[in-house]
Amino acid sequence: MQIKNFKITKGLKELTEHRTVELPLACYETKIRHNSMGYIPLHWHEEVQFVWIFRGEAIFQIDEDKVALCEGDGLFINSGCLHMAEEKEQTDCVYICLNVSPRFLLPQELFKKYVVPYIQATNLPYVFIDANEAWGKYLIEAILKIKQLIEKKPDFFEIGITMQLTAIWKNLIFNALPPTYIHTEMLKSHRMKQMLSWIHLNYAEKVLLEDIAKAGELSRAECCRYFKRILKTSPLNYVKDYRIQRSLVLLQQEEFSITDVGYKVGFNSTSYFIENFRRSLKMTPLAYKKSLAEKLAKETEHTFRPN
Repeated sequence: MQIKNFKITKGLKELTEHRTVELPLACYETKIRHNSMGYIPLHWHEEVQFVWIFRGEAIFQIDEDKVALCEGDGLFINSGCLHMAEEKEQTDCVYICLNVSPRFLLPQELFKKYVVPYIQATNLPYVFIDANEAWGKYLIEAILKIKQLIEKKPDFFEIGITMQLTAIWKNLIFNALPPTYIHTEMLKSHRMKQMLSWIHLNYAEKVLLEDIAKAGELSRAECCRYFKRILKTSPLNYVKDYRIQRSLVLLQQEEFSITDVGYKVGFNSTSYFIENFRRSLKMTPLAYKKSLAEKLAKETEHTFRPN
C-alpha cells in the first residue's frame, strides 16, 4: 500500500495541479485510507470539484455541513470551499474525483453570466448529486465519460471533454438552488481561512488562543465559536491535531528520531507528543514508523520479485 501525503499550502490551499497536459482539469481515483492520516484533510482549491463514490461510503465536510455519501452517490463542491473527507465504518471507500478550473466550464462569453454567480454564491458550497434522479445519473455518466476520454485520448478528445463539461454544468445549475451572495457569509469563510493559515504558519511555536483569534480579527470567545461551529473542535485541539498531521511526514524520514519529530512540530516534551499521537492514531509514533518500514519492505520485495 502506498502512503500518500496530501500536499497543501500553509493557507490550506491544495498544491496538487489539477490538469492534464492539454487541459485545466483532472480526473482521478482516490482511496481515502491511502492518505497518511487515513482521511483527506481539510483543504480548499480554486477548481470546482465533482465526486462520485465508486465503492464504500464516505462522510464529506464542506464548510459547516457534513454529507454522508454511499456507493453511487455524487457531490459537487464549489470553488474556494473548505472541505475534508473520511471513510465511513471501514468501508474501503474509493471515489472518482473531477476537478475543473471554473474558467474552463463554459466559453468566455458565457462565463460571467452562467459561472460567476454560482461559484461566488454563498448558498451553494455543495450540491448532492442523486444518481436515482435523471439529471444526477446523466451528470455522473458524463464525469465517467470524461475520465475515459482522458485515459484513452481518442481523436478530438479535448472537444469531447468540453462538450461533456458544458452538459454537466448546465444540468448542475438547472437543478441547483438559485445563487445568492451574502457578504457576511463570505467574510466568515475568509476569517476561518485566515485563522487556519496562521496556525499552519506557526504550529511549531507556542500557540495561544488570543493569537489565533487576532489572525481572524475576532474575540477569543467568537474564535472558539467559529471552530466549534465549522470544525467541531476547539482552536487549541485543532492545533494539536495539525501537529500530529505534520509529524506523519517527518516520521517517514529515517534521520529524525521520535523526540526530534515531537519538538519540530511544536510539542514541548516527547511524552506529551506520544500521548497525543496515540490518542489520534491509536498507536505510538514508533509503531507508526515501524509500520511504514514494513510496508516499504513489502513494496520493495513485490517490485523486485522475479517472475
